[in-house]
Amino acid sequence: MGNRGILHDECNRIVKPWAHKAWVTCLLSFKEIKRPRPFSQGNYSELFFLDETTAFSAGHRPCAHCQRERHLRFKEAWLRANVAEAARSSTNMPEIDNALHNERAIRGGGKQTFDATLSDLPVGAMLEYEGQAFLVATRGYLPWSFEGYGSPRNIDGGMSIKVLTPESIVRTFAIGFIPNAHSSANG
Repeated sequence: MGNRGILHDECNRIVKPWAHKAWVTCLLSFKEIKRPRPFSQGNYSELFFLDETTAFSAGHRPCAHCQRERHLRFKEAWLRANVAEAARSSTNMPEIDNALHNERAIRGGGKQTFDATLSDLPVGAMLEYEGQAFLVATRGYLPWSFEGYGSPRNIDGGMSIKVLTPESIVRTFAIGFIPNAHSSANG
């Protein structure tokens, strides 16, 4: 589940695409936290993702509260992939969130992407091909849907494609941080 802050009004209408730059993924349940219903007054607007790869593609990262260990592993990998060694110990999460925000969001709510050669993308990256989202998986390029991932498709690995996952997260996957994918990604 994603958290970008309170995005809804008193009538539960989405009125803004984000409220802060710390876009996180939270566990559906954690300790004794009880939420009466999605979009409860005064609580953050719950955003539901198929899986962690989809959330990363949107530019979210693991929550430091409910996913502490996962958060720390992601932060360490992100720093190794994106920050010079001498500056890693002084780089904090607000700086990482700012970097992610610059890579994912366009003022007014649009989605930022970048172009890359398909064969250069690591497992876990998501891309757009022929107007559809795909996951780079160990078994190939899998079309995304709300129900899960479809059968692998043949796509020319030498082609330039639009990458949906923010570039610094793609670099994080490339050094070995593996996002959790829906069970349908495994066949």
